[in-house]
Amino acid sequence: MCFLVSIMCSCSTKVDLYTDFKDTTVVYGVMDIANDTNVIKIIRAFSGNNNDNSFDAHQIALIADSSNYPGKLDARFLEYKKALGGTFTYTGREIILDTMTIHNKKEGLFYAPNQKVYYTAEHFNVNNPYERYKYKLLISKPNDTISSEISLIGGSNFQISTPMVFFKAENAGTRKLLFTPDDNEAVYQVTMQFNYKEVRSGQDTIYKNVKWSIGPCNTYELGIEDRKLYFTYREDILFNELSEAIGNDILNIERFFDSFVVSIYAYGKELEEYTQVSEATSGIEYYYTNIHGGLGILSSCHEIRKNVDISSRTKTDLLSMPWGFRNIGYN
Repeated sequence: MCFLVSIMCSCSTKVDLYTDFKDTTVVYGVMDIANDTNVIKIIRAFSGNNNDNSFDAHQIALIADSSNYPGKLDARFLEYKKALGGTFTYTGREIILDTMTIHNKKEGLFYAPNQKVYYTAEHFNVNNPYERYKYKLLISKPNDTISSEISLIGGSNFQISTPMVFFKAENAGTRKLLFTPDDNEAVYQVTMQFNYKEVRSGQDTIYKNVKWSIGPCNTYELGIEDRKLYFTYREDILFNELSEAIGNDILNIERFFDSFVVSIYAYGKELEEYTQVSEATSGIEYYYTNIHGGLGILSSCHEIRKNVDISSRTKTDLLSMPWGFRNIGYN
């Protein structure tokens, strides 16, 4: 489950946090179509000075009554759809957010362990070959309206294309991992995971894995081939990871290959911008936001996974290593 903040916006904004005292709405949320329930945090922040009294937003964030709005705000998503060659039009569908309390939040920037959040269990539509969707978040306050827009990552085009991976114990070069990117602008990170099991006489079978990640990368940082994007990976990486994980544990043990899983995690460009600006400024004096009339970030994320085979050469090399692999089939 992705839980951060997200929103789609055509341009970025840097906001000076140190202003005269006022109630400022802050929104955090990262939407994922794979979630049964998507959660958004909507709070208020106070900063600046009033009658020579200094207000520290970090201290106020730790007080539930100070950071929460009384009762429940009117918060909802409006759905817009665009057919091929057309423009976005309002579908008439509204997704109204309700509130609930999370009881196990860890201590951090905001109050804990009980915390009020806004949520919905309704389905969000994503892009397909014939239609595109976006959603407008509206938060109504007595004298103000906060808004933002988002298109969710995870359309039908977002798929892993590579059916097989190749690794060598020596003389390693590089290989390509191809995928069809999402229709929306995104940042990608790939994780490769080799799953295996260990069997010792008279003991329970132990399931283990080695995994590594590549990225994150923007689309312009990736290669292009046959209208697909690709990551590159070293052919010796699997053997290096197994060597470190297994070490000298090779006596009286048999190991069996279970599966090889490739996953690609994608998240919205606005979330990357938010992270970069926060890191560059320590997140204190200036703040990237795509929340109109407030602060925070609203974005989207999604992960796709695929079981792929490993090449016959890789299987042969694994059997020849002193690690006790007895079978490189799917057990």
